[in-house]
Amino acid sequence: MTDLKPPFHIEHIGSFVRPDRLLDAARKHKAGALDDAAFTAIQDDCIREIVAFQEETGLKSITDGEFRRRSWSAGFIDSVAGFGLREEGVLTFKDEKKGDWGAAASPYAKEKLRRKHPIVADDFRFLKQVVTKGVPKVTVASPPVMHFFLGPRAVDDSVYPDIEEYYSDLAAIYREEIDDLAQEGCTFFQLDETALPCNCDDGARAGVAARGEDPDKLTDRYVRLINDSISNRPKDMFVGLHMCRGNLKGAWMAEGGYEPIAEKCFGGLDVDALFLEYDTPRAGDFAPLRFVAPGKTVVLGLVSTKTPELESKDELKRRIEEAAKYMPIERLALSPQCGFSSGGGSGQVITQDDTKRKIELMVEVVDAVWGGV
Repeated sequence: MTDLKPPFHIEHIGSFVRPDRLLDAARKHKAGALDDAAFTAIQDDCIREIVAFQEETGLKSITDGEFRRRSWSAGFIDSVAGFGLREEGVLTFKDEKKGDWGAAASPYAKEKLRRKHPIVADDFRFLKQVVTKGVPKVTVASPPVMHFFLGPRAVDDSVYPDIEEYYSDLAAIYREEIDDLAQEGCTFFQLDETALPCNCDDGARAGVAARGEDPDKLTDRYVRLINDSISNRPKDMFVGLHMCRGNLKGAWMAEGGYEPIAEKCFGGLDVDALFLEYDTPRAGDFAPLRFVAPGKTVVLGLVSTKTPELESKDELKRRIEEAAKYMPIERLALSPQCGFSSGGGSGQVITQDDTKRKIELMVEVVDAVWGGV
């Protein structure tokens, strides 16, 4: 462990492409052909390797690659009793080749929610033991994700007749987790948020209105929900919020700039850093950054994990300078727009070698723009 403290001018979102042997072990474990101890040992080895990879490439915030969970949101859903899944949602995944992929499964409360066991606190305990050159970071799906895509159908009415009770139970679960993380010494906590940026999409906003909700009032409520969920974090715990419009093997869910949510979110969220997707025109321009509250860092997600194509160093520098028209460049940073793994399993659109090249590019840009991380 070092004395480094975030924010860093180079960042990443959290996930990395899972090694084939980890995927094979997960399949065998699910089928009952590999016991818990053997599976954990393989996870441990793969995490040691991805930690070393991050440290060697120059990253300063270090995750376990999300190697212990099925997918980015599964860590939360699998740790909380009461959730079911519905194969529906206000948005579907789409790409430029295959078109509409359909809706991803969305969580709903079929019973009262209860945290069965720590979500990432146990994972953090191992991670902090193997990190030597950076700051261990944990990532958790953000609470609005557990509501937005299904809206009123995110709960069974007989279980939660009042949606406020559902929000209250959700926030309490996050506070319990933060208490455990604080006990373990965690100083970098990141929420991964798809609901708020998807609430910028015209189609999604129309769908929200059609189901009887006001998209702007949802933004207000989600800001309060997030703030309530992290209200007990200790002063030395740096909290980031990553905003993403969906990332599944090159596909996305939403488009539209941050303007519909910017004033309420960029000014009203009690987080230290905003990790903002900005790799394509689907995310809009940088003008909404004018609403970022003083003291907050904005991490510009300019490098795409949806394609192996390497970005132009000069173009990245130009876009950082463009963003700096709206807030001080000292409070800007650079990252990919999302995690390097998009979905958790096979069929990824980039390889570990692509990942390495993209991180090396970011290191070069950060050296050129800020003189180092």
